[in-house]
Amino acid sequence: MIFVDCNVPMYLVGAPHPNKDRVIALLTKLVRDREQFVTSVEVYQEILHRYTAIQRPRAIDEAFASLDRIIDSVLTYGMPEIRSARALLDTISGLSARDALHVAVMQRAGVRRILSFDNRFDVYPGIERLR
Repeated sequence: MIFVDCNVPMYLVGAPHPNKDRVIALLTKLVRDREQFVTSVEVYQEILHRYTAIQRPRAIDEAFASLDRIIDSVLTYGMPEIRSARALLDTISGLSARDALHVAVMQRAGVRRILSFDNRFDVYPGIERLR
């Protein structure tokens, strides 16, 4: 099972970029290997936030659609994950609040791999970042 970070659909629908080609190649291979993909409601919120902040609301629908096509399940979170994310911030230097929440959600679901171009996930032991 692989957690999909928000930068994956953003690269898919964004302008030409070296990571766009990399995402397409990775997804092609992972789908061929019949990997299962999950994300969280927070990833959708990040897409909403980013494209609203840069005044590109039409890109929201494109990013949502690209994510919807590959995701098998959308994980939610509550206070246990929020408290876990808070504790992670005290123990893992270099992990952002957003990333700590993703890690907490991943831990609860037993997910150990993440498809992301955010190298801050590399500081967390036990998480394998696919890139």
